[in-house]
Amino acid sequence: MKKFILLLLPLFLSGCLSLFSSDAVTVHNICDLMDEEVRWYKATKVSEQKYGAPMNVQLAIVYQESRFESDARPPREKIFGIIPWFRQTTAVGFSQATSPTWDLYKLKTKNVNADRENFQDAIDFVGWYMTQSKQLSNIDMGDAYNQYLAYHEGHNGFNNKTYENKPWLKRIAKKVANNARRYAHQLKQCRSQLDTNSVWSFF
Repeated sequence: MKKFILLLLPLFLSGCLSLFSSDAVTVHNICDLMDEEVRWYKATKVSEQKYGAPMNVQLAIVYQESRFESDARPPREKIFGIIPWFRQTTAVGFSQATSPTWDLYKLKTKNVNADRENFQDAIDFVGWYMTQSKQLSNIDMGDAYNQYLAYHEGHNGFNNKTYENKPWLKRIAKKVANNARRYAHQLKQCRSQLDTNSVWSFF
């Protein structure tokens, strides 16, 4: 029953549609960001250890979805191209998870107070969702390209290859994969230092 629900639930994450404010972050070197946001590094490391989801892939997905902006949202539709109307989806926060998917995550993980605008909760969601992609769509945890396609399309959509008719989405997934490779190389150079920093964050 659990797998049936997850297979039918589309994620409809739309980071490529998000409007980023001045709080959004442009990341050239993930080490610099993690050095500045020590708690983010610690939370991502915990998620990596908990789910087996590589840190570089998790961070590449979050960057694509929200540019690390806590309250990122999809743009509003406009009536006559002028008057703001409803937003295209209920996606919000670092992970851009929609309300139904976030509610399922809270139910399955018993993280009932999880907040999409809290980085620790959002990165835990990304790690959790990646495990579902492995179980339901047989996607390797280190395969950033296909992990992102499943993240965007939902597992039912991915398994039915809905992305094949979306060349724009495949281009975005390639960007995620490229960023994941770049982050992996950068993190290899700085993880020992970041681990030292994360110890001091408790004091």
